Amino acid sequence: MTEKTKKKLPRTVTEVIIRVLFFITMPAAFSSGFLGVKHICSSVGAGTPIQLDRIWVLIGLVAFTIIFGRFFCGFVCAFGSFGDFVYYISGLIQTKLLGPKKQITIPEKTTVILQKLKYLILLAIAVLCALGIYSKLSGWSPWDVFSRFMVLKPPGLDYLVGIIIFTLIIYGMAFKKRFFCQFLCPLGALFALLPVLPFSGIHRNEENCIKGCKACKMNCPVNVKLGEDILRNGECISCEKCMGICPKSNLSRPERKLIRNDIVLLVIKAVLFFAMGAFLGLCRFF
Repeated sequence: MTEKTKKKLPRTVTEVIIRVLFFITMPAAFSSGFLGVKHICSSVGAGTPIQLDRIWVLIGLVAFTIIFGRFFCGFVCAFGSFGDFVYYISGLIQTKLLGPKKQITIPEKTTVILQKLKYLILLAIAVLCALGIYSKLSGWSPWDVFSRFMVLKPPGLDYLVGIIIFTLIIYGMAFKKRFFCQFLCPLGALFALLPVLPFSGIHRNEENCIKGCKACKMNCPVNVKLGEDILRNGECISCEKCMGICPKSNLSRPERKLIRNDIVLLVIKAVLFFAMGAFLGLCRFF
């Protein structure tokens, strides 16, 4: 084990523990939040009042995202963690069969174009909900299929379309980091459009960067180099992979002036989210 790996180990272990805990305790956080989006669009389309008790989870997720960035996407979402696991296992298999330099990849330009797809999916779902059509597409959602597997109730043939879509998503997850999060997630599209308070955003001191260095971008699961394209900054999922790889430590958060230890900061955010999730009824053990 190299010295660099030893330094990163405590952070890595902490991340894994946090993500496993959220995976076990709040597997339905995504679906609960997106139910709020669907309810709003359906209510607007039908001309009926929006019921606050059906959008509290969405309000909580939106507020947390604005305050702390896309922490939900980076550490809480069960589908995101599942995708990372699939990609990790696929990477081991590809390295064994093809070698480390021959793994299947998606070109950067194609990645940037495909990232726009999730916004179209969000728009399409919003329109279908407003027209009252989405509720009739029972068994189409890959997330519903995933949720049934999570509770050990395999979906039947009435979920055939959802099973096919879910299988294709798993295939994509095997060859691209955060495949669903980047290209298909409608809730991720919503979060990417939200502003993030300055004290919680990751900032890059571009003037101090090594010319031509792309270490942060190459290590970013969503292919973002902060400040390079302002319009794409919303794609950042706050995983902070870039902060640990920068050779000149140019990436930072203003909040680190108060708490310098990144692990402590991560744990604090996790505890705050868990408290919020428990209050909103997302924790299945309460």
